[in-house]
Amino acid sequence: MRATVVVVGDLGRSPRMQYHARALAAHDASVDLIGYAGAALPHAITSDPRIAVHRVGEPRLRHRSGSSITLYVLFAMIDGVRSTIRIGRALWNVPPPDLILAQNPPSVPTLFIAWFVARFRKARLVIDWHNLGHTLVALRLGRRHPMVRLSRWFERSFGRRADAHLCVSRGFAKYLQDRFRLAPVTVLYDRPASVFVSIQRSEGEQLRQALFSRLGVRSGGPVGFIVCPTSWTEDEDFDLVIDAVARIEDRIRGWEAGRAGRRFAELVILVTGDGRRRKEFERRFAGLPAHRVQLRTRWLEPEDYPRIVGVADLGLCLHRSSSGVDIPMKVADLFGAGVPVCALDYGACLAERVRHGDNGLLFSTARQLADVLFELFETFPDERSQLARLRAGARRSAQPTWEEGWAKEARPVLMP
Repeated sequence: MRATVVVVGDLGRSPRMQYHARALAAHDASVDLIGYAGAALPHAITSDPRIAVHRVGEPRLRHRSGSSITLYVLFAMIDGVRSTIRIGRALWNVPPPDLILAQNPPSVPTLFIAWFVARFRKARLVIDWHNLGHTLVALRLGRRHPMVRLSRWFERSFGRRADAHLCVSRGFAKYLQDRFRLAPVTVLYDRPASVFVSIQRSEGEQLRQALFSRLGVRSGGPVGFIVCPTSWTEDEDFDLVIDAVARIEDRIRGWEAGRAGRRFAELVILVTGDGRRRKEFERRFAGLPAHRVQLRTRWLEPEDYPRIVGVADLGLCLHRSSSGVDIPMKVADLFGAGVPVCALDYGACLAERVRHGDNGLLFSTARQLADVLFELFETFPDERSQLARLRAGARRSAQPTWEEGWAKEARPVLMP
């Protein structure tokens, strides 16, 4: 069997599609992985003889539009044409596949290109729905903009032309079936890959100290380490964490003043990943009057990321879903490493994976986030604390792994 996996996005920042490619290859398929050049791919992808990687340049004219919506729409249309040509040429140049697996979003031009090539080459087309593309467009243009309505029509119309569908939550599956009239739709949860594991305390402490040294972290006692994986996109709410840092600093000062000699743990929040908004928020982070809370940013290489996640005490998810039906993959990564998640609550779909009080905690405002962090680290590093109980719940949530879930849920769809 030959499969083509298509991402109209940076391949290095598309872990779910990387996992699909590896799983297909592990089940004896020859895989062509197509997407934009950018971040480095894991060695497990580049060294696999059954996976051929085809990277094309990303059209980026829309990023020069500034705050003008008119220019953004015009430049995005030009980028769409360029992307259609580049991705279409790559799809046409690979050997004829039996299966085309396309990531959505972006819907434009992904769904059209994938459908056109699939029909011309008599391949099955399966769409893997990570989110709704038109809701992401609405973040920039507003929900009532004509391009948003056009994008929704395009997404629904070409979505119906696929042979099968995967998606990331039960709520998402219901939406696609009820609103878009798609069928069949199979839920394939994001789950941790086998590289995400709990790290032994002695090894973990060495990794933490080495990391803190590189990050320039101050430490005069216990240090609580919070990792916040992100892609720095518009659906990540960094304003909330900036406000929360100021609030928790005030609360710590009052707590320490209440009794002589009492000292709260140092808190280090490491925001990983890279993206267009990173520099803007780094400037804002630097302007915070933080004493006990140290904010750091760092891009982590694919081989380093699972190890850094594995030594964290807590994961922080600031994803504010544009659709309300997606679930960020970072949650699965953290659970795989046995790390509980403190997540911004956006509805019932998130609760399918993050169970408040069991494997994580949910918050809605900066005040709630500050209160949660204070309460979790008030007795740190006491192993009888709430944080320790949540860690046990996170370890239970690490099963099944991506490989196990894929074989049960996705293989019958992709390799019938």
